[in-house]
Amino acid sequence: MGSKRVVTSRSQEPRRRFREELRRLRDERGDSLRKLGEALGWDWSLLGKMERGQTLGSADVVQALDHYYGTPGFLLALWELAIGDTSQFKEQFRNFMALEAEATSIHMYAPSILPGLLQTREYARRLFELGGVFETGEIDEQVEARTSRRDLLAGEDAPHFRAIIDEAALRRPLLDAAAWREQLEYIVKASAQLHVAVQVLPFSAGLCELSNTEAWFLRLPDGRTVAWLETGFTGELIQESAGVEQLQRGYDRLRDHALSPRESAEFVQRVLEEAPCPNVDPT
Repeated sequence: MGSKRVVTSRSQEPRRRFREELRRLRDERGDSLRKLGEALGWDWSLLGKMERGQTLGSADVVQALDHYYGTPGFLLALWELAIGDTSQFKEQFRNFMALEAEATSIHMYAPSILPGLLQTREYARRLFELGGVFETGEIDEQVEARTSRRDLLAGEDAPHFRAIIDEAALRRPLLDAAAWREQLEYIVKASAQLHVAVQVLPFSAGLCELSNTEAWFLRLPDGRTVAWLETGFTGELIQESAGVEQLQRGYDRLRDHALSPRESAEFVQRVLEEAPCPNVDPT
């Protein structure tokens, strides 16, 4: 891995500097856009648009480029300058993303929306629209970034993933019947994998711990566990052991109230069967 780079005074034109660095680094590697796209698992045409300044891409793809080129944090810093708003991408979140990529197990609780690692493209798209992202190109990039995270659960070295999903998230459907059925079918399919466990927290459990907080617990290769808490407006990375242990106790009690993985699969299947079928044109 190369040494960490610094942002020089040429960053006074951050958008231009960002795309120039993307092209320079690729030229130094001697990669074509297609080869780079294959190496990263991203659409090569998106990478080309980033180099031409037609789009800035997302934090996820820029982090992947930093890792590939061995420039930790350099391209991300330029990207943050280019979008003109660093407040949304705090150091804590970047640390969480890096830790998630190396975690040996991921346990989480979703109180109101389905977990990002289990979202289909249409579900993610609707969430970004509701969050105020309206430009088609920007939405496409954000959706790609969100759904590409599902790659964490693929392959022989995939971490064990447990998601406790509040019934509320399963009872608030997409208005597009076909898209909602696709989303439910994806959860059923994902939960059938040996390293994935999905549990439903039913309404009958009453008010429980972590009632309004999305919580993630990452077990790391060195034996540590860290936690990430998100309310929809803010997020916080918890690494201090006492704080993590307290949160884990709450998560364990929450899990005690949830349905078993088998019961949960049957629950999601019933929700799927109750979901309206998309209108079919008889012609």
